[in-house]
Amino acid sequence: MLVTVLLLALVSVAAYCDMRWHKVFNWTTYPGIAAGLLLHGIGSALEALDAADAERLKAWGWVGVEWSAAGLGVCGFIMLVCFVLFRIGGGDVKLMAMLGAVLGLEQGMEAMLWTFVLGGCVGLIVLVWRVGPWRLLVRVCRQVVCSLRIGGWSPLTPDERAQLQPPLFLAPCALAAVVIVRFGLDKYLPF
Repeated sequence: MLVTVLLLALVSVAAYCDMRWHKVFNWTTYPGIAAGLLLHGIGSALEALDAADAERLKAWGWVGVEWSAAGLGVCGFIMLVCFVLFRIGGGDVKLMAMLGAVLGLEQGMEAMLWTFVLGGCVGLIVLVWRVGPWRLLVRVCRQVVCSLRIGGWSPLTPDERAQLQPPLFLAPCALAAVVIVRFGLDKYLPF
């Protein structure tokens, strides 16, 4: 419960900062990463208190840290690849790494995927809102026809290119993803 409250607080602050200043600050993500590693190490050590052997207790403490570090490493690495290839912000990389550290590998990956799905939906809604559904449909049809006719895409004008690059806020989507994953709301979704 403490981990969930801490995670929701940190991601809420990151979401607010992302919406307000278009930035996810290090003072939000680094303490979250450290807290995830520390709390899971302590938690797994406390689970092993029944064991009278001190060596076994020490090993169990590292199990939680390894579990948390696996989430941190995998989520961080995937986002680092996205940072290099798709120009995702560095704060978003650290935010997803924090989710992996706090949630572990499986739930961290699930939260990251939910973040991408929700971010893509929000991005599509913003695109339709900015361009308009009719104009967007005409442009997509024009691109498909050009692709079929000449075997390639027609070049976009600078205005069209600018409209395709609206700001995307991943931290609020990550907040919704954490709520979905931590409270098991994905079981109630129809898909």
